[in-house]
Amino acid sequence: MPVFIYVLGLAVFAQGTSEFMLSGLVPGIARDLSVSVGAAASLTSAYAIGMIVGAPMMAALSARWPRRRALATFLAAFVVVHVIGAVTTDFMVLFATRALAAIVNAGFLAVAMSVATALAGPAKQARATSVLVSGVTLSCVAGVPAGALLGDVAGWRSVFWAVAALCLPALVLVFRSAPADAARQEDVSIRQEARALTSRPVRKAMVLAAVVNGATFATFAYLAVIATDVTHLPERAVPGLLAAFGAGAFAGVAVAGRLDVRRGLVLAVCALAGGWAAMALTSAHAVPLFTLAVIQGGMSFGIGSMLISRVMDAASNAPSLNGSFATVALNVGAFAGPLLAGIASESTNDHRSAIWVSAVLAAMAIVAVGRRRPLSLDGALGDAVDEAALEREVHGDDRGDHYQARGGQ
Repeated sequence: MPVFIYVLGLAVFAQGTSEFMLSGLVPGIARDLSVSVGAAASLTSAYAIGMIVGAPMMAALSARWPRRRALATFLAAFVVVHVIGAVTTDFMVLFATRALAAIVNAGFLAVAMSVATALAGPAKQARATSVLVSGVTLSCVAGVPAGALLGDVAGWRSVFWAVAALCLPALVLVFRSAPADAARQEDVSIRQEARALTSRPVRKAMVLAAVVNGATFATFAYLAVIATDVTHLPERAVPGLLAAFGAGAFAGVAVAGRLDVRRGLVLAVCALAGGWAAMALTSAHAVPLFTLAVIQGGMSFGIGSMLISRVMDAASNAPSLNGSFATVALNVGAFAGPLLAGIASESTNDHRSAIWVSAVLAAMAIVAVGRRRPLSLDGALGDAVDEAALEREVHGDDRGDHYQARGGQ
């Protein structure tokens, strides 16, 4: 595996920490900027929307740039907006910086996915994807708890400074290590690549990724309040529960990177739905909650990592945009899952409803994938692979031409 892929993983870790760090900073931001807790919490929605909008927009904007320039520009902009966020005393400026940070984060992630899979080659595409996703899971395990602790000790602004500082080594390494012309698209047609969205395999893979990620974040967003209000654990136990979920996620991604996306996935998705249901039924007890947090974290992120690879493989004729397709799918799920969980929890006045939302979404994933062959998810994914291969034969594999143009990198 090329070392530069791990450099990209470091940057994704820093950006993932920024994406999730607000969960522990909302009260401090609300007090310091004299806004309501609800208004401060809306910063999370601003980030999610920025990720959804920013991925295709930034990928299209940077399509003709050398990959080093694209990665460095997005990462440098990410540092700048965090510095502005750290010093501002105006809530609307902070809100704008969160949206801008998400947009450039989405642009970086979309380009990084395309570069990583190009450098790794088809045989190691899943492993390259898992390295980047591992950056996100590590941010859940280490970055977010550390940010919450730093915020308690030194204030929320110190966390923004820390994220900016964490990005600087990655920025230096991007300048030094990125192949100057990696995955550069000389004759790219964004409009032609966007037509990949009309492909059934691409749409199917994106829907699956969105639904599975929606299930993941429906529960993850409410895990802390479930621990305190349903399981009646002390607040000091919450970081340990979140870290347990993150540790499982990291292990799941590591394992998934070495598996074939079409093998055993039917059992994994069925187990995912069953695991969420089991958590909903046993969440009043601490031991099952912690145990299932590890298991569900591993399965959720492991399956999600495989579905990212599925999106990018199905959209292989759109090498500039396929990373953005995967980014959009994941963030649609990350936005919709907590929204649905919130509606369910408010209507039932029971936070366990958030876990039932995860179970229902995971069950929907089984139905969606097995529509043509209800009893065989593997067969359905195989059909999608066959359809993608047929489209490449008909329309030509532009990605291969691009790789040859840059000397087989």
